[in-house]
Amino acid sequence: MGKLTVLNKDISFYKQQDEDYICLTDIARYKNTDRTDDLIRNWLRNRNTIEFLGIWEHLYNPDFKPVEFDGFKKQAGLNSFTLTPSQWIEKTNAIGIISKAGRYGGTYAHKDIAFDFASWISVEFKLYLIKEFQRLKEEEQKQLGWDIKRNLAKINYRIHTDAIKENLIPPELTKNQINIIYASEADVLNMALFGMTAKNWRDKSNDKKGNIRDHANGAQLVCLSNLENLNALFINEGLPQETRLAKLNKIAIGQMRLLTEDSQIKKLELKKK
Repeated sequence: MGKLTVLNKDISFYKQQDEDYICLTDIARYKNTDRTDDLIRNWLRNRNTIEFLGIWEHLYNPDFKPVEFDGFKKQAGLNSFTLTPSQWIEKTNAIGIISKAGRYGGTYAHKDIAFDFASWISVEFKLYLIKEFQRLKEEEQKQLGWDIKRNLAKINYRIHTDAIKENLIPPELTKNQINIIYASEADVLNMALFGMTAKNWRDKSNDKKGNIRDHANGAQLVCLSNLENLNALFINEGLPQETRLAKLNKIAIGQMRLLTEDSQIKKLELKKK
């Protein structure tokens, strides 16, 4: 369950089978906080609404009941015609509108239908709702891309640590000594890409959660993934750490220049002692 804020109104939404459903009850509160159910029922009484819902169900719902729909369509617009969300769902086997009970209860609808309802409530509100919803989807895509890159970096780090284990850790070392070697090699990558060690970052960023890599951007994560593979290769070739660091830093600068056009590329240079 998530929330959007549109014109100072909180609008709940959730995902079901990869489709977004937005709360009509919350949208109705923009018009009248005390008559949300009445507003939804009045919208459902409208002939244009019934036709829109019917077409939507025909397109996306193979189990939709057309006979029952035709019955509602014939009555729509008459003074005596009334229709609730539950009746529409039960009679036509509709999937575009959902009635939820409990803590997050209310009437929800697929985003296509929710936008139509929002337009009926207020054209202005609909436009702001669409804008905020699109912003949210863009943020989700960015986060998804970041997660994929972060996971790729984690997978490649396994290749990196295996190379360390096979080439740099003698069998007689203690666990503490082994951890120091792993941390030292992790900092080779940190210095090459970020220009600082993990400890340097923690000292400068004690107000932030996680580690230096949790706060890396997408371009940095792509570069980090490449550096992990390359450092594993250099370790297997027997290159000393100082040589590897210099080579990796040069590669990081070149790759980040390709991945970004930001002047912050200068931050990739190693800090001079």
